[in-house]
Amino acid sequence: MNSGLSFLVAARRCEIDELEQLARTSELVSTIGRLVHALQRERGLSNVLLASQGRRFAAQRSAQIGECGRFEREVRVGFDFLESEGRRAGSGTRLFSRIAWVLPGLDALPTLRRRIGALETSAAEATAAFAKLIAGLLAVVFEAADGATDPEISRLLAAMFNFMQGKEFAGQERACGAAAFATGQNDPLRQQQWLQLIAAQERCFHVFADFAGPAMSQLWREREPDAELAELERLRRIACAAPAGVPLDPELSAVWFDCCSLRIDAMKDVEDRLAADLRDLCRDKTLQARGEAESYEVLLEQLAGEPDTAATAFFDEPGAEPGPQVAGGGLTSAAAPYGHQLERSILEMMQEQAQRLQAMSDELDAVRTALNERKLVERAKGLLMAHRRLTEPEAHQMLRQTAMNQNRRVVDVAESVLSMADYLPIGS
Repeated sequence: MNSGLSFLVAARRCEIDELEQLARTSELVSTIGRLVHALQRERGLSNVLLASQGRRFAAQRSAQIGECGRFEREVRVGFDFLESEGRRAGSGTRLFSRIAWVLPGLDALPTLRRRIGALETSAAEATAAFAKLIAGLLAVVFEAADGATDPEISRLLAAMFNFMQGKEFAGQERACGAAAFATGQNDPLRQQQWLQLIAAQERCFHVFADFAGPAMSQLWREREPDAELAELERLRRIACAAPAGVPLDPELSAVWFDCCSLRIDAMKDVEDRLAADLRDLCRDKTLQARGEAESYEVLLEQLAGEPDTAATAFFDEPGAEPGPQVAGGGLTSAAAPYGHQLERSILEMMQEQAQRLQAMSDELDAVRTALNERKLVERAKGLLMAHRRLTEPEAHQMLRQTAMNQNRRVVDVAESVLSMADYLPIGS
């Protein structure tokens, strides 16, 4: 008959499987980040090409399409590998559903690119198409964070998702500004959208800081050079403060694009650091779990030749019920006692394991609460976008303004909106 230690070993082996699956998912998230970065640049170049009637950035766009194709192939390989391994490791249904949703968007890219090259679509339509695809890719990252079973890994994935989301809004701002300067005009509607994109970036970077911690937040501040921020703000003021009908200098289109690109490239450096930290965290946790599993197996071999005193040790142990403690288990064969003392040490290890899992569960609940609140807000925004024909920043601004007016949390307002879903006709 198997002992409690046998099941402790089995629990560690399950944890190792979960960590290895998280490592594969985290590597996919990193690959998605590279593709999103490339698509964001292609979107900006496409906007200038369309706004200038094909006179600007044609060669740069062709080269960028080639780079996007390379990263797209890597992402597709990652999707296939995750699917084959995920069946065995038990990946989340929602994660695979998100991947299934995003693949048609990748398949539609050649048609979109052909229409852009032939100037058969507008800059606004191209931006919307790219934004929809990128939103789908970021949804895969979100589900990876939401489905993570380790709280530290889940927190880092959540930080990465919010940073990537903020970077996407920065990319949309680059595309918006590039089109405005290239056409030589910026209407009030575009100015409003521009300001909403700026606010959306700050919102995402604030949430990123909450999940990532002070060290990573400091890295982001250091990666934003003051001179480039000053130039960005200058160009923002030129376009966003210009009265309606006042023309913009088309020559500033390239200046704006390069300025935004420097900032977005700096964001990519932070994103790469997050990805590296994520890989290191998965590796270290897996190595630790393997080491402890091996030490348990050594003790299990020693226990095989000892009398069965586990029950006596359990009932003799004062305060034997598990309590909140984050200590890690694991003994080496050299330090392991024998006989009754061995059983007592094994019981302590089981208690420590239970306490560690409880602490992890509590922390994971806190992370998932924050993620679930974001899901509620995203669902409410989607409902408002469909019902009121709003953009994403406009929908969030409506939720935020309502929360301020009613002195409530945004998530509480989102819940109220969702509770009225059945009474809101779509597309009115």
